[in-house]
Amino acid sequence: MDDEGTTHETKGVTVELLGTVDLGPEIEGMAGRRLRMRKVTIAPGGVFGPLHDHAGRPGVVYVLQGTVTDHRDGVTTKYGPGPGWPEDRDTLHWLENTGIVAAVEISVDIVDA
Repeated sequence: MDDEGTTHETKGVTVELLGTVDLGPEIEGMAGRRLRMRKVTIAPGGVFGPLHDHAGRPGVVYVLQGTVTDHRDGVTTKYGPGPGWPEDRDTLHWLENTGIVAAVEISVDIVDA
């Protein structure tokens, strides 16, 4: 639950894996981790939830089309098209598309392999 006392379940979202790199052979100390790139499409009225964190899963986002609204710490910020937002260990958020066209973003993060 978020600070509004509601959950924000995912709806209207499609995710396409674009590529991965096993970081273990590339960088000492990164065994069991991989770099991942995804294309995320959020339909108008869609939600990418629920409220979630990025502890151990840092990343960055670039919005290709439409607008994505990021909800964190009681603040809403609209992004797009263009540079999006960082996702670090302190990120606790959920996303939505309040626009009338599909929002498309590229998400790059480091995850467990």
